[in-house]
Amino acid sequence: MKKMLKIIGVVLVSIVVLIAAAVVFLLVKNKIDSGKAWLADDYYMAFQSDSALEKKYAGIGTYDVSNTVIKSGDNMIKNIRIWYPAELENKTGQYPMIIVVNGSNTAALNYEAFFKRLASWGFIVVGNDDRQTGTGLSASATLEYMLSLGNDKSSIFYEKISQEDIGIVGYSQGGAGAVRAVTEYENSSQFKTIFTGSAAYPLLAKNMGWEYDVSKITIPYFMTAGTASSDDTGKYSENDFAGVAPLFSLIDNYNEIGGSVFKLRARVSGAEHGEMQMRTDGYMTAWMLYHLQKDEEAGKAFIGENAEILSNVNWQDIEKND
Repeated sequence: MKKMLKIIGVVLVSIVVLIAAAVVFLLVKNKIDSGKAWLADDYYMAFQSDSALEKKYAGIGTYDVSNTVIKSGDNMIKNIRIWYPAELENKTGQYPMIIVVNGSNTAALNYEAFFKRLASWGFIVVGNDDRQTGTGLSASATLEYMLSLGNDKSSIFYEKISQEDIGIVGYSQGGAGAVRAVTEYENSSQFKTIFTGSAAYPLLAKNMGWEYDVSKITIPYFMTAGTASSDDTGKYSENDFAGVAPLFSLIDNYNEIGGSVFKLRARVSGAEHGEMQMRTDGYMTAWMLYHLQKDEEAGKAFIGENAEILSNVNWQDIEKND
């Protein structure tokens, strides 16, 4: 009997050791994976579109790009990561700026290729390493820090940021954070336009502590989502998860925004939640070019009855008021 108990004891200890080892392995793996790049440098090359403007603006721009990393001293933000046209360092003039708000458990260091591509179109593009961005606080704080650099004579960004041309882009949880960033903070009025990819729908955002009110938005807003089940389960009740960004939520959010605000809602046909960043790159870039650089060609993707997006097979469920 004692021998049997001893054997059982050894087996139990062995199981506990194996479980502990597995937990340690997973923790270490997750730590390593969290610091890896999730996008290839040329990820945009894989994007396909038969629509000329979407294809053009999903690609690389004409500017060479440099970048810098600044330790913020803020435990939430950690590092502020900035990509910008290389000419900025030796040329007078100002550049429009875009703040990017991370999706859940994502940091800017995970998708640096995205920032670099966007900066190649002539933007200062700014991210941080906050992995829980839904309140919009880190986006607001990052904006404030960047504006301080614009007034700092020792910074390469001194008088280089066009404070009249600042946009914000957010994905998933970061979409909720972007909406809050443009509506809930003292510096919210600094933003000129907003784009969201599969922003967490209002009920989900509220349950997660990221409640937002889109009726407060007074700047041009382009809201997008995917049609696949991760964004839209096709079911809705107060007690059931409906997907991250179901169609009814886009319709409701669109209708909540005043008619005097230029607004556009559209879904990417067949896109799962995790594909939204790459699948929306082209029109997100065009939207920012139009609103922050007054690029009339880019505006043809959205403006008027012949807007390219209206006949683009990559997109559906479109409504706009311009």
